[in-house]
Amino acid sequence: MASPPVPRRSLFRHPNFARLWTAATVSLFGTQVSQIAIPFIAAVLLNASAGEVGLLTTIEFLPFLLFTLPAGVWVDRFPKRRILVIGDLGRAAMLVSIPIAYALGSLTIWQLYVVGFVNGLMTVFFDVADQSYLPTILGRDELVEGNSKLQISQSSAQILGQPFGGGIVGLLTAPVAVLVDAVSYLGSAGLILSIRERASGAVATDRRPSDAVAAFDASEADHVAPSTAAGASVVAEAAAAAGDRPGMRAQILDGLRFILGHEYLGNIAATTATSNLFTNIGMAIFPVYAYKVLLLTPAAVGTMGGLGGAGILLGAIVANRVQARLGIGRTIVLSAAAFGPISLLVPLATPELGFVILSASFFLGGLNNVIYNVSQVSLRQAITPEHFLGRMNASMRFLVWGTIPIGSLIGAGLSEVIGVRPTIWVGGVLALFAFLPVLLSPVRRVKTIPNDEPAAAA
Repeated sequence: MASPPVPRRSLFRHPNFARLWTAATVSLFGTQVSQIAIPFIAAVLLNASAGEVGLLTTIEFLPFLLFTLPAGVWVDRFPKRRILVIGDLGRAAMLVSIPIAYALGSLTIWQLYVVGFVNGLMTVFFDVADQSYLPTILGRDELVEGNSKLQISQSSAQILGQPFGGGIVGLLTAPVAVLVDAVSYLGSAGLILSIRERASGAVATDRRPSDAVAAFDASEADHVAPSTAAGASVVAEAAAAAGDRPGMRAQILDGLRFILGHEYLGNIAATTATSNLFTNIGMAIFPVYAYKVLLLTPAAVGTMGGLGGAGILLGAIVANRVQARLGIGRTIVLSAAAFGPISLLVPLATPELGFVILSASFFLGGLNNVIYNVSQVSLRQAITPEHFLGRMNASMRFLVWGTIPIGSLIGAGLSEVIGVRPTIWVGGVLALFAFLPVLLSPVRRVKTIPNDEPAAAA
C-alpha cells in the first residue's frame, strides 16, 4: 500500500523565507507611511500644482524606464542579497534628507524630485533582485504559496501602515512621518543580511539537493563552497560560462526576445503595461484630487489605503482557491478585465461621498490586483529558466512599469488643460480595454502552473 503523502510544512517555518518575509513586511510597512506623507508634502505643504504633483510620480518611476533592462543583467551577474541590502540602505539615506531639509526650512519640490528619482533607481535594482531571489530559496511547487505570503505581508503593512501614516502626518507633520520609512529600510537590510548563516555564504534552504544545485547560476557560484564533486562541477561550469559571457546589450536583447517571443509572457506584459499606462493617467494627480477637490484629510486617505490593504489580504488568502476553481489562465483574464470598472469608481466620487466611493475602489482594487499578480508572477517564475530569472524579471519590469512614467506625464499635462476630474475619467475609460491581450492569447487556456523544467519547456 502506498504511503500517505507527507504534509508540507508552512513556509513560515522555512528559516530563510521567514527572514525574507519579515524584511518585506517591515519595509512595506514603512513604505505605506511615505506614500501618505510625501504626496501630502507636495500637494499641501509645498502647494504644488496638479502638473507638478503628476511630474513627481513621473520622476519616481522614470528609473524603471531607463535602468530596468541593465539592472536585469547586473542582477544575474552579482549576488542578489548584496543588491537587496544596498537598495534598502540607499533608500533610507535619501528619505532622511527630507526631514532634515524641512527642519532647516529649505525643503522644495525639486528635492522631492531628486529623492523620488534616486529611490526609484534603488527600487529598480531591489525589485528585480527580489523577484529573482525568491526562486533560489523555494522550490517551484512552493512559489504560489511564497508569493501569496509575500502579498499577505504587503496587505498587512498597508492595513496598518496607511492609517498609521495618516495619523502620524496629522500629529507630527509629514516630514517626520518619512523617518518611519527610513528606519524600516534599515530593519529590512539587517534581516536580509541574516539570511545566509553558513560561513560559505551559500543560501541555506530546505530544498532537495538537486533543487539546491539548480538554484545557483553564474552570478552566485563564486559564493558556493562545494564539498562534493557535483558542487565543484557547478562552480567550474559557471566560471567557464562567465568567461564566455556575452555583452550587456546582447543579454538585454535576450531578455526582451524571451518575453516578446513567448506565447504567455508577451501577452501578460502587454496587459499589465497598458493597465499601468492608463490607470496612472489619473493616479498621478490623485493627491491633488483627494486633498484639494474632495477635501479629504491625511487620516481619511490613510484609512482608505488601509481598506485597500484589507482587499489585498483577502486576495492573498483566496488567490489559490480562485486559481484552483477557474484555472490560472482564466484567473489572469478575469482579474485583468476588472481593472477598468474598478478605476471608474474614482472619478464618481464627490466631497460628500468621496470617502465611501474611494474606499470601495481601493478595497476592490487591492483584492483584484493581488489575485492577478499572484497568478501571473507565479506563472512567469515557473516557466523561466533559473539562470534567466534576473533578465526576465528586469525585462518584464521595464515593459510593464516603464509605462507608468508615461501615463503619469500624460496625466500631469492633461490635468493642466482639461482639469483634474476629467483627466481621471480619461484614464478610467481607457483602462477598460487593458485585458484584451490576455483574452486573445493562449494565456486563457492555461489550467495549472507547469511542472516541467523551464529550460526544457522554453
